[in-house]
Amino acid sequence: MPLTFALAGPELNLWEAVLHASPLSKAVMGLLMVFSLSSWVVIVRKAMLLSRCRAMSDRFRLAFKKATDWRDLRHQAETWAASPLLGLFVAGYSEVTYQLRNPGDGKAQLKSMEAVERSLQRASVVEMGRMERSLGILATIASVSPFVGLLGTVWGIIVAFKGIGATGNANLATVAPGIAESLIATAVGLIAAIPALMAYNFFQGQLKNWQVELDDFALEFITLSERNFT
Repeated sequence: MPLTFALAGPELNLWEAVLHASPLSKAVMGLLMVFSLSSWVVIVRKAMLLSRCRAMSDRFRLAFKKATDWRDLRHQAETWAASPLLGLFVAGYSEVTYQLRNPGDGKAQLKSMEAVERSLQRASVVEMGRMERSLGILATIASVSPFVGLLGTVWGIIVAFKGIGATGNANLATVAPGIAESLIATAVGLIAAIPALMAYNFFQGQLKNWQVELDDFALEFITLSERNFT
């Protein structure tokens, strides 16, 4: 059933209003639809990525706590490839093994915990960057879409008033289609912006939790390294 509203007697069909919109208004609404589709693609992909990261990280954290030899974890790294914690472990383990490779006094001992900490910090930045990728698209769509819709609305109102000036008829039945056409652009802009904004805020909250977890794992790795190799 077509979406219609009763305005001053005759019904206004919104789909027909879109079809009879000016070329600029159609272009604006088409752009907003592209924005909306793009945001949903990013939302679905990001949700799947974070879900996979969570599942793999839980499994890796359990294996890390049970491990008696980190070499075994390193050899099985591909098992938890999606886990951000694995990136920290590989970076920290590589630095530890580099320092232990040629002990000066014949005793395996770390020479610099600061180097291990820097390796973990770099890995944390890389992993957070991987999880944050594409969030800028959501932020841009959330901030730009309402203004793009407003552009279509303003243009539609201008066209409506030009029509009034040309016909000299300003009753509601004449004005309503043009005004409705212009307001549709604003509605489409909000439809594109609201999910993008909500998803962006949600993912930002998830990333803050991930940053805390990465920091916690880094501290745990450093503690175990100091305990076992210094």
